[in-house]
Amino acid sequence: MCETTNAEEEIFAGITARKRELGEKMLILGHHYQHEDVFQFADMTGDSLKLSAEAAKAGKARYIVFCGVYFMAEAADILTSDKQIVLMPDLAAGCPMADMAVPDEVERAWQELNAVTAAEIVPVTYVNSSARIKAFVGERGGSVCTSSNGERVLNWALEKGDKVFFFPDEHLGRNSARALRLNDEEVVLWQRGSPLGGNSEEQLAAARVILWNGFCHVHMEFSAAQVRSRRQKVPGIKIIIHPESRSEAVREADYYGSTEGIIAAVEKSPPGSVWAIGTEANLVKRLRRQHTDKQIYLLADSECLCPDMADITPEKLLLVLDNLAEGKIVNQVKVPDDIALKARLALDRMLKI
Repeated sequence: MCETTNAEEEIFAGITARKRELGEKMLILGHHYQHEDVFQFADMTGDSLKLSAEAAKAGKARYIVFCGVYFMAEAADILTSDKQIVLMPDLAAGCPMADMAVPDEVERAWQELNAVTAAEIVPVTYVNSSARIKAFVGERGGSVCTSSNGERVLNWALEKGDKVFFFPDEHLGRNSARALRLNDEEVVLWQRGSPLGGNSEEQLAAARVILWNGFCHVHMEFSAAQVRSRRQKVPGIKIIIHPESRSEAVREADYYGSTEGIIAAVEKSPPGSVWAIGTEANLVKRLRRQHTDKQIYLLADSECLCPDMADITPEKLLLVLDNLAEGKIVNQVKVPDDIALKARLALDRMLKI
């Protein structure tokens, strides 16, 4: 970790004091992509859905402070009880990928699809989506998926219906379809804003999976060329990459997995193992610090950081805690009941798959 200034030390001390003061009434959740100066204060750490599920189990905690991005806090609000209040240090910390699936655009695309085919279409949304998108999916018999269970959920949807409409992440959908051995002509891309998503009626008729053209700008930084370059530079290296990355990069890697899957792979590997990891740099650097008996490299030559996660700072976290200590609620995330009920249907279906 970097050396801290006196001002930073005061902020850190303030957060520690407020945590002690609020005790079991408050739970701080920290996503793996958070910078260490925030991550260090988390009571629970993990990926987005794991954290939301753990918060729902933490009945003693009235206040859930989510250090992540907005869709994650929405999921926490949906899954926690009415007696629990979800807050964020910065309500403006969003997710560009989630914002690429605008509910009105998805609704229009859904209508266009159903106008040109009589096939049964099952919607699937990545957990990296808004509560309104999850509600859209829940209302239409579909399911949420995560980066660790995308293949299972996609397989379920294909067994349930004739076609799957998968959003917002094109690359998780494509990598999951490839793992299920679907042919290229069975997977088409829906280009936002184009009639029929830029496809012909014949292409849509032949397709089994229709992918929304959303993406994570962090994971788009990784390429097949980088994988090959790492292999040349470091003989014997193992490469693991997040499935939000391009399929050509995933194909070149040894493994792919969610943040939790990446952590588990490194933890289970023997001392002396050598890894290059294709995901957000804060997680990779943390693994390097935790596993000094292994060599761990960033897959890319430069750091790939999520600027939206960086919107969560110790100063903003302390502000929320100071207000809580005074009995004030700031930056609450509250999903309307009608949206939450439908979104919960999609989340519950995933848990049953």
